[in-house]
Amino acid sequence: MYVGHFAIGMALKARYPKVPALPIMLGAGFLDVLDGIFIVLGWDRVTPNPLAGPYLFFDLTFIDWDHSLLAALFWSAIWGALFLRDRRVATLAFVAALSHFLADLPVHNNDMALYPHAETHLGYALWGKLGSASWVLEGVFAAALVAYAWVTSARRGVSLLWPSIVLVVLFLNLSPWLSPMKHVAGLNEPLAHLLHGILVTLGFLVPGTLLTWLINKAESKATRCG
Repeated sequence: MYVGHFAIGMALKARYPKVPALPIMLGAGFLDVLDGIFIVLGWDRVTPNPLAGPYLFFDLTFIDWDHSLLAALFWSAIWGALFLRDRRVATLAFVAALSHFLADLPVHNNDMALYPHAETHLGYALWGKLGSASWVLEGVFAAALVAYAWVTSARRGVSLLWPSIVLVVLFLNLSPWLSPMKHVAGLNEPLAHLLHGILVTLGFLVPGTLLTWLINKAESKATRCG
């Protein structure tokens, strides 16, 4: 899942408006920020596969250090601990980070271990079972969450127009037809997996930072107008 993670973050932020955007919006993608770094370091492994849909074009051969259940709990706790000066913020940061693992469960192709190197793996494999249709399903899921965030925020006079536009652009960019991963998968190794890792990290870090800024800007504008 990709854009769905940001949509979860927007919904959480709308539900808890007094919690800063950064712990939530960056937290929602924290596990994949780590995943990209770990791929570059060689701790996680991905394998180019032009048939791996809907927009991956890589098999997630080993992602246990960030996408196993135990690792997800550990890193989510670490992310939450960064904000322990306020327990409410720390709790929402933890929830946002852990939501990444939970949202990935339906789509991942049985590549999420219980703990690093465990034999038991999780994932309902909608990516493999539905192909491009799983991308559409993710769009519907994200749209429902964004609609909730939009309506909830609008009651406070906060417009989520620009954050929503960003999500639409991200959704279309990481489509079965436009995904940059399709081109990356065709490169020779080790360039293919190194560039994959870099794009995964930047693909969550940059939009997460941009969405944080846009949400903060929208809330500041609503406060001035109110």
